[in-house]
Amino acid sequence: MTPATHPHGLLEATAASPCYLNGEYTILGEARVSVLDRGFLLGDGVYETMPAYGRRLFRFADHMERLERSLAKLRIANPLSADGWLERIRRVVAGQHALSGAEDQAVYLQVTRGVAERELAMPAELAPTVFLTSGPLRSPTAVQRHAGVACVTARDFRWERADIKCISLLGNVLARQISADHGAVETLLFRDGFLTEGAGSNAWLVKDGALIGPPPSEHVLEGVRVRLLRELCEEEGIGFSLRPVAEGEVLAADELLLSSSSKEVLAVTRLDGEAVGHGALHGKPGPVYARLYEAYQRAKALQSI
Repeated sequence: MTPATHPHGLLEATAASPCYLNGEYTILGEARVSVLDRGFLLGDGVYETMPAYGRRLFRFADHMERLERSLAKLRIANPLSADGWLERIRRVVAGQHALSGAEDQAVYLQVTRGVAERELAMPAELAPTVFLTSGPLRSPTAVQRHAGVACVTARDFRWERADIKCISLLGNVLARQISADHGAVETLLFRDGFLTEGAGSNAWLVKDGALIGPPPSEHVLEGVRVRLLRELCEEEGIGFSLRPVAEGEVLAADELLLSSSSKEVLAVTRLDGEAVGHGALHGKPGPVYARLYEAYQRAKALQSI
């Protein structure tokens, strides 16, 4: 696999990887879900992914808040308290560490509406299906950190509720495949001429030393890293704003960045085959990226539980 297309955050799970499913701890090779589960039939459910550094969860409370928001929008009651999730996640992370020795892990949890006859309307009083697993975290390579990564652009053809972190991800799959077909890391999406996000990342531009991203809307997932980057910009004295970002601004940006639970913050140095930036930084990671990356590493040490 080339550095340009190295995946980030994908679970390197095996049949022996530990998991939690509907009240039982087991392994992936033995976990079973009904074929009548609405997640399997209809994509009726939500998910979260979060990193664990040194087996300690990063920004856990923020991930729990987003899980609550997504579940509420689908009218699914959260089956566990935050403490209940934390207890189960820690046990699965410990199991993965015992299996693989992985200190840094990607945690995946999923809640579906549950098992019912196939019907589009939302059945009442179903028992949600609760699934949780963890695997070694795949982070950007040293080459990608040093040189930045390539991205491509596309029209945002996904559905209108990208603010819900739902398991219905076919639009994101198709968008991400566009970049995979071009040997790039991510696809930046534009709706009606304005930046929304990447297929699996939040997208940012830097102009005149300030970090700029799209505002909250139904077309943009509220990434946990959005709040974090706002905090890091305040610490570093970097300007920060969320506002509509026209496609032309992206193409003329001083720097472009991606953020996600696995990428952390990552410089984009080529877009649609053209170098990003100007002057001596043309096609190279810029100074705002460098400052935010270092600040992010400090935050990991202070904000993990």
